[in-house]
Amino acid sequence: MTTRRGFVAGAVAAIAAGLPRGAAAETGTAATAEIRLGVASYSFHKFDRAHVLGFLKELGCNRINTKDVLDHLPMTPPEATDAAVAAYKAAGVTLTGGGVIYFPKPDEADVRAKFAYARRAGLPLIVGAPTHAALPVVEKMAKEFDLPVAIHNHGPEDAEWPSPLDILAVLEPKGGPAMDGRIGLCVDVGHCARTGTDVAGAIRRAGPRVLGVHMKDLADMSAKESQVAVGDGKMPVPEIFRSLVAIGYKGTVDLEYEIHEDDPLPGMVKSFAYMRGVLSGLGYRAG
Repeated sequence: MTTRRGFVAGAVAAIAAGLPRGAAAETGTAATAEIRLGVASYSFHKFDRAHVLGFLKELGCNRINTKDVLDHLPMTPPEATDAAVAAYKAAGVTLTGGGVIYFPKPDEADVRAKFAYARRAGLPLIVGAPTHAALPVVEKMAKEFDLPVAIHNHGPEDAEWPSPLDILAVLEPKGGPAMDGRIGLCVDVGHCARTGTDVAGAIRRAGPRVLGVHMKDLADMSAKESQVAVGDGKMPVPEIFRSLVAIGYKGTVDLEYEIHEDDPLPGMVKSFAYMRGVLSGLGYRAG
């Protein structure tokens, strides 16, 4: 742990002193701007909750978007949900959302059960992947439970929601009524980039509809298998942060690290160091 913390401190100082990709310290609203960093629990999908809590401590992060994988935040039985919530609370970890939760069909009972799970866990946000057919039922439940849903884009392989702009086009159709404001987007920057979409531009265009962000980096912006630690690829991280500040984003930027699944922590430590350094260089606070 001492070695990793030393690495983080050194990396942050180096990045802040000379920002990569031309990012420079900014003025004006930067003095009060904050980007809250978190983790998507899928990054640790091979590890149980006890390990997840230890990893969060090493990362210096107390926010997590949980998923029903292993014992991270089980959907059933309810007692298992309660036990997980209690464990996170005891460790001082905040649950910022749950997901990705899939809604494959317009089955009201199925959708309601998943919303009830999120409510029981005290989640402030569902990161969801409804089909187009299920979306009206999801919207109905979002209103009934007063619980926002951020639809996650999954790239060019996804027939439902490849890009954040595909989601936005359905939520705010030209010439038609907009969907309820509790339905928004979780922008997965890697999947977004692979569709050829300008990530920072998509965030600005979606504005208040952006309810969640999954951060990752790619060495080849068209290749899913080219994921690297954040800062080692071509993702325009400074511009993404600038865009989030420009739209007044209040959610979290969750690192979703999907490589080196048997030993993800070194790459995640490096990713957090880079993100914190970029934020410092931009004059923003890393929450």
